Amino acid sequence: MVRFRSVLGGLGIAGLAGAALYWRKNPSACPYGARVFLDLQRPIITTPRLREILAPAPGERLLEVGPGTGYYTIDVARELEPNGILEVIDIQPKMLDRTMNRAHRAGLTNIVPTPGDARMLPYPENHFDGAFLVTVLGEIPLQDQALAELHRVVRHDGRVVVGELFGDPHMVGYSRLIDRAVRLDLQPDERIGGRLGYFARFRVNKPGRVYAGHAEKS
Repeated sequence: MVRFRSVLGGLGIAGLAGAALYWRKNPSACPYGARVFLDLQRPIITTPRLREILAPAPGERLLEVGPGTGYYTIDVARELEPNGILEVIDIQPKMLDRTMNRAHRAGLTNIVPTPGDARMLPYPENHFDGAFLVTVLGEIPLQDQALAELHRVVRHDGRVVVGELFGDPHMVGYSRLIDRAVRLDLQPDERIGGRLGYFARFRVNKPGRVYAGHAEKS
């Protein structure tokens, strides 16, 4: 019996590993049916840390890609009041509905939802002061295209914040992210966290100006 259980346990671990490998090789958004997992507490990539590195200010126009159920949305939107706007885009309209229901319960009216694809953002150039996406980049096929779109819609010297967490089968490692970002004129500016999870901020470099250097916090 003990040996039988050991075999079953080994098969279970192998199955989980196989599923994780499949998800990593086949990027896709978190299914709406699994949305309960999006509301679980997130160590390291906490809301206060996001606010610290994103530094949302009243009156700004920011973009959140892939808000899911609105885990970070509400706190960021509050920081933009009274005149700022947080636009949120998600490939799943039902996720946007969940986010907006959360916003209405919180009494917020400065969140603008748009169904859409991160690889083809439906916004003009230089439309935003900044953008952020948390545990989302790895879910997007053609991630370089998504980063290039963020570079296009965020103004020169604006910021793009990417958050990643260990355990997510789609996690994008920091060094891999840096390589991609630099090629697209997203210049490393600051990082909070480490291998188990991080927020990384990049400055948008439009033609004619170059940035150098970045800071890290543990």
